[in-house]
Amino acid sequence: MLGQPVEHSLSPVLHGAAYDALGLPWTYERVEADAERLVSFVGGLGPEWAGLSVTMPGKRAALRIADEVTARAEAVGAANTLVHRADGGWFADCTDVDGVVGALRVAGGFTAGRTGLILGAGGTAVATLAAFADLGLSEATLAVREPARASEALEAAERIGLRVRVERLDSINLADAATAHDVVVSTLPAGAVDPHAADLAKAPCVLDVVYHPWPTPLAEAVRATGGRLATGLDMLLHQAFGQVEHFTGEPAPRAAMRDALSAATGHSLPL
Repeated sequence: MLGQPVEHSLSPVLHGAAYDALGLPWTYERVEADAERLVSFVGGLGPEWAGLSVTMPGKRAALRIADEVTARAEAVGAANTLVHRADGGWFADCTDVDGVVGALRVAGGFTAGRTGLILGAGGTAVATLAAFADLGLSEATLAVREPARASEALEAAERIGLRVRVERLDSINLADAATAHDVVVSTLPAGAVDPHAADLAKAPCVLDVVYHPWPTPLAEAVRATGGRLATGLDMLLHQAFGQVEHFTGEPAPRAAMRDALSAATGHSLPL
């Protein structure tokens, strides 16, 4: 796994459990690397490497160095998965989209809708736009602190084919917005949405990407209303399934991966 920082990543737990369950004598390690080091690191890898997980800040660089790119990675403009091809080249995908889709469908119980509200406009928000399209949504609203910073998300939405409007976070009525949308995804850091938890919990389905510390005020508010809730830990689990399948060519041992992640986090969240 390449990124900066990565020392606290739970991905080794997921991948280690998967390879043990599949009977593969593989290793999966953390490597501190910014975007520049990622390029040089990947260029020096031999054929014994099956693939790489990529986190920030190297996801755009991973896309650029790939010889083959999936349509969704190209649309999102980033890749979190690099697979070593037999010819020595690299194949790139963005299983972050699977992470959001899986979290909303399985943990959040989301089935169908037309509109979604996303808080934030960074990399996770862009992957969420692609996930919304996969889930059949046709429209989305981005609530952001500074609308000028949503340009990359808007460009991605155009590539994806999703209609998007941008609202300023400090001026939008979040209670009205939550009830007017079929799903709400908060990609903001811990504490950022705490004052708005009760308003956001009015949405039929909520994904809060924060899973530490847990429970978040948003999670507590959703539970209090009996709403449907998904978390960043669900996202992490579901994006790892696709990575394991890319790397191994085998179906991901989902139960083994889920149980390992649950144990590693003290069974603090249902998965």
